[in-house]
Amino acid sequence: MLRLSTLALLACTTPVLAQEINVYSHRQPELIQPLVDAFTAETGVKVNVAFVDKGMAERLVAEGDRSPADLVLTVDIARLLQIVEADVLQPVQSEVLETNIPAELRDPNDLWFGLTARARIIYAAKDRVQPGEITTYEDLASEKWRGRICSRSGLHDYNVALLGAIITHHDEAYATTWAEGLKANLARKPDGGDRDQVKAIAAGECDIAIGNTYYMGQMIADPEQVPAAESVNILFPTFEAGGTHLNISGVAMTKSAPNKENALKFMEWLASDAAQKIYAETNHEYPVKPGVERSALVASWGEFTADTTPLADIAAQRPAAVKIMETVNFDG
Repeated sequence: MLRLSTLALLACTTPVLAQEINVYSHRQPELIQPLVDAFTAETGVKVNVAFVDKGMAERLVAEGDRSPADLVLTVDIARLLQIVEADVLQPVQSEVLETNIPAELRDPNDLWFGLTARARIIYAAKDRVQPGEITTYEDLASEKWRGRICSRSGLHDYNVALLGAIITHHDEAYATTWAEGLKANLARKPDGGDRDQVKAIAAGECDIAIGNTYYMGQMIADPEQVPAAESVNILFPTFEAGGTHLNISGVAMTKSAPNKENALKFMEWLASDAAQKIYAETNHEYPVKPGVERSALVASWGEFTADTTPLADIAAQRPAAVKIMETVNFDG
């Protein structure tokens, strides 16, 4: 696997190799490697992956036309939007991608495509929250939950996206009142990640928390975290006039892509049955391609109705959502 510094040198020191592609990835290498290995085994095309945790958009801007990156892989709609706004992507027309990926999970201008989905759900204490006691995101602001909710930072991308969806379903005024209500219901100041909220519930610090589904899969895979994971139920809330909020991991092609043909081949393969099954089994996420089975663990969490609001519309509300979280001083 090539490191980022090595990939950067490729643009200046080596010719483009026809049977390889270069990927900048927000996703951890161990989550990508099974996909890379399967694609290379099937096609013979080598995939060089550089893990770029921060500053991907800025790096692509700095590299410009010299960038060796063909594709970017991201873990959140907000990060996709940052790269779109940096103007470093090119549109991709593909019948395969349009067929395999629902319209609400891809960019209307063909700049990015969702590859997996994760639901933003509620973790609820098995012994303190009754079935049916909470069913909507809107209800998180109800006074009955005063002092009973744990949350990570309101400015984290996952929560900003959820608030963006609240704005989309209602309006900014409603979303501000909702954020104020949610803050008033916190049992403690926002802290840690989604898994830390589950641990806080297990410790009796709160009764419910907001989190992504795949974190539960990660906790169950860790013997030390299993007791905390088993202390909660997974609930799939909906918007009052919608379904359960989804976020995505996604892929996009850079403007500079030196290996465009093979890059497109990899994009289309990532939306195939084979790749979607690998995603489902290794990352505890939901396949975006209709008809691909979820993993047994993910399926055991139950069925839900996904919200069909286009993620592009939700992403467009990010500036307003960030402003609301800062205005209500959610993390204060």
